[in-house]
Amino acid sequence: MNDANVETLTSLPEEAQDDLLTRGYQRRDLARLAAVFGVGSLAAMRGAPAWASGGVPDPAPSAKTRIGANECWTGPLMPGQLAATRMIASSNRYSPRDERGDFIKAVTAVEGIPADHVAPWPGSSDPLSRAVVSFCSPERGLVTADPTFELAGRTAEWLGAPVARVPLTPDFRHDVRAMLAANPKAGMYYICTPNNPTGTITPIADIEWLIANKPDGAVVLIDEAYIHFAGAPVASSLAARHKDVVVLRTFSKIFGMAGMRMGFVMTNPANIAKMMRYDGGMQSGALPLPSLACATASLTAARLIAARKAEMEAARGMTLDHLKARGLRVVPTAVNMVMIDWKSKPAKEMQAAFRTQSVEIGRSWPIWPTVSRITIGSMADMKAFCTALDKVWTA
Repeated sequence: MNDANVETLTSLPEEAQDDLLTRGYQRRDLARLAAVFGVGSLAAMRGAPAWASGGVPDPAPSAKTRIGANECWTGPLMPGQLAATRMIASSNRYSPRDERGDFIKAVTAVEGIPADHVAPWPGSSDPLSRAVVSFCSPERGLVTADPTFELAGRTAEWLGAPVARVPLTPDFRHDVRAMLAANPKAGMYYICTPNNPTGTITPIADIEWLIANKPDGAVVLIDEAYIHFAGAPVASSLAARHKDVVVLRTFSKIFGMAGMRMGFVMTNPANIAKMMRYDGGMQSGALPLPSLACATASLTAARLIAARKAEMEAARGMTLDHLKARGLRVVPTAVNMVMIDWKSKPAKEMQAAFRTQSVEIGRSWPIWPTVSRITIGSMADMKAFCTALDKVWTA
């Protein structure tokens, strides 16, 4: 692809193009970079990233029990549902009453972080991918755990930035010292805590060590998609205290809003500006009003959040007891997922076996081919899972 063709494929702003070229990308890479933000032509490039079609479709949408995608078992909290319903009548306006500002105020009240450190986003996958573009390059790669949520690593590989994958510690935390050693000149270190798929927590003290010892200019990105299920200390204060920390949150998990595509970023205003410059802030500024209203009302419903967490814990406890009785080993988890070791049986075979019972369980990761991730759903979901387990599992 020659330079003239590249120019026709990307509408990245000139400032963004200059920054990318300065950080080691070539002009021929610009169309590939633009594809991350949906402002380039995927058809003109060889191949496409795993997330180009908007995500992986549910492989079994007709299953009676769907506990494979880490979704919440029920919909948005009732205050959020009511707020979204009311907002529909005003959706003829782009911004009837500064709904974006109201959302940011709610975040600042809950998290204790300055308003200029908050940016709403449609979910957390987009800001995660654009953080890779913003802070990684062919010269400054990405360091991530293994196993963990793969999107950051896949995006970096798509862009041609080097990726170092570091195994978790024996107790399933991110091994921050090994991560730093794996690439002492990385552009970004990705910490998913609670980790997906293990459901384990990396202590704030470990993250603070990485922040203190990382190379200048590198960013530590902390993905807290499951933090409300864990009740663990949060990292928002780190984003307020350190200019090179980015914290991601989503409403797709405990808040039951996966289909409403709502999340937010907490970081230094300069980092928000960097992440917005590829599309003029459209992803953060043009959010659906019902989603904004639902998120704002849900965020402050502390009593209902706690009740939903307790409901999950009860279903998880029952499930873990059943797995223990069956002699199956699991990774200790703090959230709404559990990794089950099928011993010598491949995880894909077990997934197929559960489908014969109309139960859709989760996938495996290459580093652990005999281990499946199971989402903790409702008590009824998990009883159906246990019934199916009794039918398909033989030691």
